[in-house]
Amino acid sequence: MADTDIWITGIGLVSSAGEGRAAHLAALESTAPAALDDTTYTPFPIHPSPTLELDRQIPKKGDQRQMEPWQRLGTYTAGLAIDDANARGLVGDMDLIVAAGGGERDVALDDAVLSALAPLPPAEAAVKLNEMLAGGLRPTLFLAQLSNLLAGNISIVHGVTGASRTFMGEDQAGADAVRIAAARVAEGNSPIALAGGAYSAPRWDMLMLYNNASLLRRGPWAAVFSREDAPGAITGTLGGFVVMETAAHARARGAQGLAKLNAVASAQARRTAEDTGHEAMAQAFARIAPRLGEGVLPVLSGCTGAAIPTVLEREVLGALTRPLAVRATGSRFGWGVEATFPANIALAALCLSEGVFPASMEKLEARYEQAPRDILVTGFAAWRGEAMAHLSAIPAGEQP
Repeated sequence: MADTDIWITGIGLVSSAGEGRAAHLAALESTAPAALDDTTYTPFPIHPSPTLELDRQIPKKGDQRQMEPWQRLGTYTAGLAIDDANARGLVGDMDLIVAAGGGERDVALDDAVLSALAPLPPAEAAVKLNEMLAGGLRPTLFLAQLSNLLAGNISIVHGVTGASRTFMGEDQAGADAVRIAAARVAEGNSPIALAGGAYSAPRWDMLMLYNNASLLRRGPWAAVFSREDAPGAITGTLGGFVVMETAAHARARGAQGLAKLNAVASAQARRTAEDTGHEAMAQAFARIAPRLGEGVLPVLSGCTGAAIPTVLEREVLGALTRPLAVRATGSRFGWGVEATFPANIALAALCLSEGVFPASMEKLEARYEQAPRDILVTGFAAWRGEAMAHLSAIPAGEQP
């Protein structure tokens, strides 16, 4: 036991399964995926957004109106984590580390602009474009919401006013948000930190982007490791935030810890023959390995289902000498891009605190029916970026 151990004391989770601990425990126990929409965006299935009572975490209607769905989702989920940690009185000292994408476009305005300009000659189209943008743009002065507005909205709505950082871009942004937050707490730069991200799946613009990069599955739902017929990701609405603090800080305020966050490592490979990612992840695992227990190692995998990173993860995990029980959370909740890694950290903390592990959904997921003592979380991004984290259960004797 060390006073400088990093404890996760609160989690916020939102997905197509719903919100909060109970909804996600039920989803982990099920052998079926959470809610699925396979008609709206055919041929791409998605895990849609749940219905949220926004007033519970974003009480001002004006704040709700100025946010797009992604911003509302992240702000709402961050509030869940703060409440779960019973940390409303600490938001003035709380660091905020957010993982964000490139912002959410105003698709209705995009459609209106393109429809209006299509029949016009260039000179008239330029004038019309200026008129439409002058009257249609939001106060962000941009067609897409800026990524760091999520951090700003969390600060405004929830009063989180410690140091703030935003990491942008694919799954690795989420891994770095967790890694930097943990490092700041461990080094004494912050007494408590909030880290996480959010992704809204019902978006044609992102589906077109990822499809153009050949990252999406086309066709019916299948579990992540059973998509050989059509490799690719199935996107899912996902919000994941965690509150972390040192064990000493948590005990001093009488806060129970859900799990210890022992190590987080991230790397970025080019995924070429010369830079496959194996060496970087082998080095990352070498830093984590001394903390691992014995016996079967439970793994919560952020594997997307895209062909290349799926093979990479199998090869990296296959090189480990310890037997593994791997569960791909994307099979249940979909790929939440930047939110995937922090959401999986929250799910791992939930599993450790409740003494449960997800049910197996496919043949490649070995049975594991005991209470986990530690969990390895992986994050092999769809395009580039690899990460691992190790969490362990907190013995009852260490709790306040």
